[in-house]
Amino acid sequence: MKQLLPLLALLSVCLFNSALADDTAPPAKPQAQAPASSDGAAAASAAPAKTVEPAAQPKVSGPQYVQVSTNMGNFVIELNGERAPLTVAHFLKLVDAGHYSNTIFHRVVPNFVVQGGGFDANYNPKHVTEKVVNESGNGLSNVRGSVGMARNSEPHAADAQFYVNLYDNVALDPNQTRWGYAVFGKVVSGMEVVDRIGNVPTGSHGAIKEDTPLKPVIILKIERTQAPAG
Repeated sequence: MKQLLPLLALLSVCLFNSALADDTAPPAKPQAQAPASSDGAAAASAAPAKTVEPAAQPKVSGPQYVQVSTNMGNFVIELNGERAPLTVAHFLKLVDAGHYSNTIFHRVVPNFVVQGGGFDANYNPKHVTEKVVNESGNGLSNVRGSVGMARNSEPHAADAQFYVNLYDNVALDPNQTRWGYAVFGKVVSGMEVVDRIGNVPTGSHGAIKEDTPLKPVIILKIERTQAPAG
């Protein structure tokens, strides 16, 4: 079984590329929006997407923390503003604006990822016009518990959808011939909640063709918090 898991993860990567995309040009499957391409994430962007240039992003110094509150429990993410300054600033801007309140984890693939932030609790796409520059070459890897930005096949298409790795998915990292998926943080408290979400029954729902929790997993809110004690 241990030998099969990496193969399954690699197979999932192909789906992930269709799945980890935002609504701008969602990947073929459930990429963040693209991941949600088929999820409805892909349909999102009618207007041309605007990539956020480095100068337009405020600098984030030191680690920042956010708590993700869901109807299945809470978990805390440590954001790495040193390695992924543009992505962290972009993500915090969405957090502070309340973008993630009452959105869902629309894509759950056991032993791969849980992905959310692009659909509201009624399964309607939530669009974001600003895209963030791909920081996948920052040295952070898609290992278990790490948090990254979903996107479609366009390397700089990430907007709001994020994912948490349930497994060591290093095939999502960049290499000499292609861009990867940018990791910008890691779960530092409540990984058992993420694992619980990662094991819910899934199916299809409307425009979201597969890997969608049969019972909605709702992100009640994401807000800034302090570092977990201990």
